[in-house]
Amino acid sequence: MLSGPMLRDAIISGANHISNQRQIVDALNVFPVPDGDTGTNMSMTISAARRELERAGTNVTASETANIAAAALLRGARGNSGVILSLLFRGFSKGLSGKEQASGADICGALSMGVEAAYKAVMKPTEGTILTVARVASEKAKEALKSNPSIGVNPLWEIILAAAAQALRETPEILPVLKKAGVVDAGGQGLLFIFEGMGSVFFDGKIIPSAEEADKPRPKADFDDDFRNAAGAFDGEITFSYCTEFIVNKTSGKEPIKLRAYLESIGDSVVVVDDEDIIKCHVHTDNPGKALQEALTFGSLTSIKIENMREQHAAQQESVRREQAAKSSQNKEAGEFAYAPVDPSVEYGFVSVAAGDGIRQLFLDLGVNQVVSGGQTMNPSTNDILKAIHATPAKTVFVMPNNKNIIMAAEQTVKLADRSVYVLPTKTIPQGLSAMLAFDGDQSMAENQLAMTKALERVGTGQVTFAARDSDFDGYKIRKGEILALENGKLAFTEKDITKACLKLTRSLVRACRDCSFISIIYGEDVNEELAAKVESVIRAKAPNNVEVALIRGGQPVYYFIISVE
Repeated sequence: MLSGPMLRDAIISGANHISNQRQIVDALNVFPVPDGDTGTNMSMTISAARRELERAGTNVTASETANIAAAALLRGARGNSGVILSLLFRGFSKGLSGKEQASGADICGALSMGVEAAYKAVMKPTEGTILTVARVASEKAKEALKSNPSIGVNPLWEIILAAAAQALRETPEILPVLKKAGVVDAGGQGLLFIFEGMGSVFFDGKIIPSAEEADKPRPKADFDDDFRNAAGAFDGEITFSYCTEFIVNKTSGKEPIKLRAYLESIGDSVVVVDDEDIIKCHVHTDNPGKALQEALTFGSLTSIKIENMREQHAAQQESVRREQAAKSSQNKEAGEFAYAPVDPSVEYGFVSVAAGDGIRQLFLDLGVNQVVSGGQTMNPSTNDILKAIHATPAKTVFVMPNNKNIIMAAEQTVKLADRSVYVLPTKTIPQGLSAMLAFDGDQSMAENQLAMTKALERVGTGQVTFAARDSDFDGYKIRKGEILALENGKLAFTEKDITKACLKLTRSLVRACRDCSFISIIYGEDVNEELAAKVESVIRAKAPNNVEVALIRGGQPVYYFIISVE
């Protein structure tokens, strides 16, 4: 049977293993554009569970462990792979509900529930991905359980690991793009690393250490460290007034345990640590004089310190109040989100995800309440988006993820928020901007949903960036650093010149647009004004006469230019 502490350790071990191997998983990404990266997203997602489980300690049941992990994973989910991972572990939460310990049958059922939830959450499930790896592992587990209804957790996990590894090896046969690149699916590899980390606890009882923790120098423990650590453990309600500390230079043959017993009779939070020469003491008491008088029967006293804890506590409370006020002010200046209750007089609010100060200001100017920092290089977590929603005091909050890899994380907030949330499926910044422009405060919720959705669907988006790695992708042999042009999220062509890439991409977008009226050129943080003006001039000269062209400083990372046509 699988106990709660063992499941806790297994999930921590799985989190450490994917964290240690995240760069290997990141390198499997076939698409050469700089990305939020699967390994990083999965690692950050399950690390949220690791932190909560470490705080929870070892006095937990299997059900409690699964619940803690599932809740943390859901809120910490980043990117599509992170959301799918959170859904798999939500199955563990449901499958182990109310159980002190878990059997092999329980684990099999929990994994099956997780796979089912993950498939349901993806509108168009793609085989040859993390979904396939999880599904095949679950199916093999079911077959094993059918053959042996009393199968134990360890032999079952061996079957799950072997099935997941085999399914991962076969992903290139299912997805041609993987086979052409000569790699397996990144999400599937990440899941296998997590399963392997969990297996280390199941099979050997060993938590795989985090590379980050292993690299940290460990300070040597000494006499004073032991004393400080023990004395510092007492931070509860103040029962006695005086914190009394002193050192006894031993001159009698009396046992220190007798001094400990006396101190415990007149106070609490007693710590007595001794070596060959001294006894170091700590006690909370209303009678420090009695403590010192008794200690004198053991030897001479030195380093005496007596502090009024009630006065200290009052001073600390005042200090905390000042720190909180200062932090609140700093958070406001830094754009962090403070909770705001729903204002019944405010019907609608808006949250957008964006990177770049210019783009952020664009959304704010259009009426967006909160802008979550994030995008291609760093996908915000579900909790990041939820905080922004809860900082928006409206009855209904529209959320614009503006990136296809953030939509699933945003959708998880619908059930978590304490107000109505509607996630618009915006995949690009221009789609988000167009959706905001289509909003009409005089229209009903249903009318706005329809209008904003239609508006985002009319937008053609082009992105000009660089190749982050060598790749053989979609018929293109791409070299690191080469200019890439993306049309509506798909690689359109490669170029050596940014200006030429922008013009060619714009022409393609205009051809695809039925009644083109506007071309917007948003330039990023790595583009100077001279190059931006040159690109604008070239596009304006070639644009149809009836089309307006606007140049906007976006300040976005990764993409030199974002071009929209509508």
